[in-house]
Amino acid sequence: MQNSATPTHCPYCALQCGMNLTPAPDGTVEVSERADFPVNRGALCGKGRTAPAVLSSRVRLTSPLVRSEGTLVPASWDEALDRIAEGLSRTRAEHGPDACGVFGGGGLTNEKAYTLGKFARVVLGTSQIDYNGRFCMSSAAAAGMKAFGLDRGLPFPLEDIPKTGCVILVGSNLAETMPPSLRFFSELRENGGTLIVVDPRRTKTADQADLHLAPRPGTDLALALGLLHLVVAEGRVDEAYVQERTAGWEDARAAAMAHWPEHVERITGVSVPQLREAVRLFCEPEAAMVLTARGPEQQSKGTDTVGAWINLCLATGRAGRPLSGYGCLTGQGNGQGGREHGQKADQLPGYRKLTDPAARRHVAEVWGVDPDSLPGPGRSAYELLDALGTDIRSLLLMGSNPVVSAPRAAHIEERLRSLDFLAVADVVLSETAALADVVLPVTQWAEETGTTTNLEGRVLLRKRAITPPAGVRSDLEVLNGLAGRLGVEKGFPTDPEEVFEELRRASAGGPADYSGITYPRLAEENGVFWPCPEAPEDGEDASLDAPADDPVRDAAGAAHPGTPRLFLDRFATEDGRARFVAVSHRAAAEEPDDEYPVLLTTGRVVAQYQSGAQTRRVDELNAAAPGPFVELHPRLAERLGAAEGDPVAVVSRRGRAVAPARITSGIRPDTVFMPFHWPGEGRANTLTNPALDPTSRMPEFKACAVRVEAVQE
Repeated sequence: MQNSATPTHCPYCALQCGMNLTPAPDGTVEVSERADFPVNRGALCGKGRTAPAVLSSRVRLTSPLVRSEGTLVPASWDEALDRIAEGLSRTRAEHGPDACGVFGGGGLTNEKAYTLGKFARVVLGTSQIDYNGRFCMSSAAAAGMKAFGLDRGLPFPLEDIPKTGCVILVGSNLAETMPPSLRFFSELRENGGTLIVVDPRRTKTADQADLHLAPRPGTDLALALGLLHLVVAEGRVDEAYVQERTAGWEDARAAAMAHWPEHVERITGVSVPQLREAVRLFCEPEAAMVLTARGPEQQSKGTDTVGAWINLCLATGRAGRPLSGYGCLTGQGNGQGGREHGQKADQLPGYRKLTDPAARRHVAEVWGVDPDSLPGPGRSAYELLDALGTDIRSLLLMGSNPVVSAPRAAHIEERLRSLDFLAVADVVLSETAALADVVLPVTQWAEETGTTTNLEGRVLLRKRAITPPAGVRSDLEVLNGLAGRLGVEKGFPTDPEEVFEELRRASAGGPADYSGITYPRLAEENGVFWPCPEAPEDGEDASLDAPADDPVRDAAGAAHPGTPRLFLDRFATEDGRARFVAVSHRAAAEEPDDEYPVLLTTGRVVAQYQSGAQTRRVDELNAAAPGPFVELHPRLAERLGAAEGDPVAVVSRRGRAVAPARITSGIRPDTVFMPFHWPGEGRANTLTNPALDPTSRMPEFKACAVRVEAVQE
């Protein structure tokens, strides 16, 4: 074990906050401030400060487990890997390669995500691979691709936020989900800028706002269209910008004009004076931004909703200009990098499209396989999980806990139980791992080296700080062992730097080009923003298959600095213009009725993270957030006869969840809120609706019809 401090990054959210880790004499690991990292400047939330607690052998897996007579029992690594190889081989032989599914996670490093995608397509030959990041920002990604030709969470660094004039923050409770980032918004206001928060709840973030808009869940699309209508009606369109840098304005304008303020007020519950004030605050400064998160994105119309907010930016000239733009606040630790390098159903490394023949040829050459051998696109995350036990008979799952995190979770739990074979690689015995035939204990963030890509598109090196316990192996070692047993002896190295070198070549020339990024460079710098192409050798083509006028390409022979700010000269479309997309409001997939008269929305609390598989094992965090609750308005509580702390049941068409009442006037009377971190009878995702966005395939986590009932003790 090392004794000196190792600079590294937090394992949780997409801020990837910098921290130092120092092994202590008693075997624990101490966290200390790392002020040099610009994203958090030393600040850490409670999850970051307590992250080493999950490294303890008291709470984590340290031996492979195999199912014997219905019970998981310890086993050797050889036995565990042999069983997985046998299970996958048997499924392929009996049902074909697409009967084998692979499900990844947004917390996997770039190296792991890359290797998992390669394993699925090269070793198993299956198209059935996706990951839990589909539930994170896929709608924003799809909208960004339509509008800008490129998806990167933030097209500018966080440090630009305090320097702009106004930020509209849509569906994000940063004060609880990414606390260290809140300082950028506080500094914005200190500098004279304004913050508008859009959220049906009066959250801790909304408390910081100059203006809080509280629409009904599922109506963010109408709200954005109403604001754009007022921009047009009040003569605030930047006509020169629209003419010079965009396309498709007339159709988008016509769609917005059908959403007049009084109509939008009836849909959203946001008053006309508030709509007008939001437009004034957004349009008066020289620069402004719109940032979205899961609120508008986790809807069955999430792509259109984000597209409407992008249209607002484009119409006012607030994209592709200094200190202005649209951005998405990615949630998971490597949610950005995790989808760029091949564990998403329709993508190859470098954010290449799996359906693009040139992309297939490029990646196949790097992998040393025939392009025709690569399967086509598979199912999206929910569709893949829904097919378990029917079309998909075996599943290899890494870094995800869908028993808690998937929509219609009771149904997904049934599908997992119906599999012929389930193998899970995880740090802890999650609720999903507990259902497996084989469970593999894998290394954690502090025990391995690898790269992640934060919400800014900043590629970071997370260094190994301690030695993992005996009996634990890395995910790369797992995939290497399985590949060899399944007949592929080469191409799956266990050294993360060797994997990254291959990833660089596979991504070269792609939209997410990492070819100019190296481990030594990352060790010296505070991250490098992609795209960052490799400087060509003398005499080589400097374009790396990109257009000659592509602004992210540097002069031959010069090390590329990376691209912290995108789109300042042109957008990533063929003609360099951003695209308006004409969209219109439509209702949520499930609206309230007499039987289910209330809307449920879900989200996070500050002391827990995602499915809680790791944070629920930390005593300090459990003390702060010990269990689920139902947040409801005093008027609704009075109708139920429920007092603070009384158990209440929330019932949807998919199931029933019970948790204590938390009564607050900070939520709309027609809405209830539940956090989604817990399993059991308080599992919020028992209730949520798997209705999918037609483009992104994002489920509608953020709005479904429920009824609330008092529960007799």
